[in-house]
Amino acid sequence: MQDDKPQVQEDLERVGVTNLKTIVLTEWKGRKYTFTPKIELVIDLDGKKRGAHMSRLVESITESIEEEIVLRHGSLEDVGKAILEKLSGTHPFNKARISIDTELVIPRKTPKTGKMTMESYGIGVKVSREDGVYRKALTVAVIGNTVCPHAMEKTGGKSHIQRAEAFLELETRYDNLIDLEDMVSCVEQAFPSEVYGLLKTEDEVYIVEKMFANPKFVEDVTRGILDAARKRFKKCRINVRTVSQESIHRHDVVAEGSAVS
Repeated sequence: MQDDKPQVQEDLERVGVTNLKTIVLTEWKGRKYTFTPKIELVIDLDGKKRGAHMSRLVESITESIEEEIVLRHGSLEDVGKAILEKLSGTHPFNKARISIDTELVIPRKTPKTGKMTMESYGIGVKVSREDGVYRKALTVAVIGNTVCPHAMEKTGGKSHIQRAEAFLELETRYDNLIDLEDMVSCVEQAFPSEVYGLLKTEDEVYIVEKMFANPKFVEDVTRGILDAARKRFKKCRINVRTVSQESIHRHDVVAEGSAVS
């Protein structure tokens, strides 16, 4: 029935499957990773076809994932490309996109006591194919903090502190090698200080003193990420969004910016 003509013959930009959960194994720069992502796989649909063969989309994912169990790909974008390539052999399309959203866990040591802690960061990988050409978009979400410089100046050194979250997205050609951990580092360094899941007293003192020595508005953080990303990642469209969960207001504040490197 999917190949029948629909009553309304309108081209659709994206149809497919979403919120599909699975397991993905990768190996990047000698490090092995295990992810349990949510996947969305969509293609364009000709107005003369009633529907897409959804089972073929899911099949291209599951078959590629089964291969990952035996052979780890180097990156999540490699997994995405492999799935799109497999799909192209079973389902005709002009445009397709796969989105992989998951968590990247990075081992860290606390700044003073050296305690090991596992820090989690949200990541997103999109791989698109149009007329045989592949592109990708990589996103990291990093939690940090802001310390209000205005309040600090007006109170003689006191200020309010907010938890903030910054999102860095890089859009680029597929073969432009980018390390997600480098993206995380780029964002973290723009905050007044890094934050950790585990902190002993000595670590807390260090973090607080570091934050108050480098107070920043959410605008400062966003500009810092843009500047660092422009210098570190080449041939990219850079998009940054930072949201500060205000501690003394009933609202949050946001700053966004974009650049080309």
